[in-house]
Amino acid sequence: MPEISIRGKKLPESSIRKLVPFADAAKERGTHVFHLNIGQPDIKTPAHAIERIKNFDFELIPYGNSAGNLSYRTKLAKYYQSHHLHVDASNILVTTGGSEAISFAFKACFNPGDEIIIPEPFYANYLSFAQESDIVIKTIPSTIEDGFKLPSIEKFREVITEKTKGIFICNPSNPTGYLYSEEELHSLASIVKEYDLYLISDEVYNEFVYDGKKHCSVLSLEEIKEHVIMIDSVSKHFSACGVRIGSLVSFNKQVIATILKFAMARLCPPILGQEVAEAAFDSPPEYIEGVYQEYLKRRNYCIDRLNQMKGVYAPMPQGAFYSIVKLPIDHCDKFCQWLLEEFSFNNATVMLAPATGFYKTEGAGVDQVRIAYVLNTEDLEKALDCLEEALKIYPGRK
Repeated sequence: MPEISIRGKKLPESSIRKLVPFADAAKERGTHVFHLNIGQPDIKTPAHAIERIKNFDFELIPYGNSAGNLSYRTKLAKYYQSHHLHVDASNILVTTGGSEAISFAFKACFNPGDEIIIPEPFYANYLSFAQESDIVIKTIPSTIEDGFKLPSIEKFREVITEKTKGIFICNPSNPTGYLYSEEELHSLASIVKEYDLYLISDEVYNEFVYDGKKHCSVLSLEEIKEHVIMIDSVSKHFSACGVRIGSLVSFNKQVIATILKFAMARLCPPILGQEVAEAAFDSPPEYIEGVYQEYLKRRNYCIDRLNQMKGVYAPMPQGAFYSIVKLPIDHCDKFCQWLLEEFSFNNATVMLAPATGFYKTEGAGVDQVRIAYVLNTEDLEKALDCLEEALKIYPGRK
């Protein structure tokens, strides 16, 4: 039998999805599984988007523009302009989800063997995208004790080498919920400019920022305007994960032109998905405000409840809808599997994401999990009931 490629062998399995067979087995036994392991909201997609699906009147679904429909890029540009970002349609490429945007950016901006610096913990699939592109992730640790704030610029200097080509952040962060301040971004800009690096920022959660804080996009950093690439998606803006429409935004015309070559090779982003996404941006302000208030309520309940549990520590996220939580356990991979294989409370259990999947450093995050507070508060309460009871009887409790 032909041998699998080295690239395929090295590509890591999804830390978020590897427990799915155990969850499926639990469901087959009749156990209800509360999913706090993945960023799949239970909030309804906007009515405008659903109506667009119902009223599709295409006689033919053709190929589209490789850069994305001009009407959608124009609408996106107006959205960014409303956030005081001086973007036009020529700065935007539409992608098949934010994932493709990241993959395209890596392939267009980095050579095999180049290095990119990412604060740790980070979204697990960044590692997969880097390995697909034969680039190396160098990590700088942030800590749960200080809420996962941006490490000092000196920490970045310590890992920069002649192969370093860029820095990657997620703001607000998946998996930590940390929000980088304007001051932190300007400090990053200084080192990006000094070493002539790219700065890539995943900003798909920019609508969900709490406690009077404000989101600052890297697109506002005038001092490094040509160095910046911003990643976005409608998946979380409009609870439309399956639409698979993302975007890549840059003022660097060479970057846009190069990424367009990759976009041409895959022909075009989904035509129907763009129609749905474009309609979603016509949603009234009340929709976003309602979603925001719902996540705020869920965050406050979830974090307060977690910190009431003995031996548990959960820093308060400033954005997104995730938290990395420290538990009194021996190993998160064992604990998360045990929850699905051996535990139930009121004929239910909870599925969490082991934090080891969000760290590249061996041995980091073994007593942590990522929790996505994407369920309504009634289900969230039941899920956290399961977690609290599980921690009382888990054989590996510390």
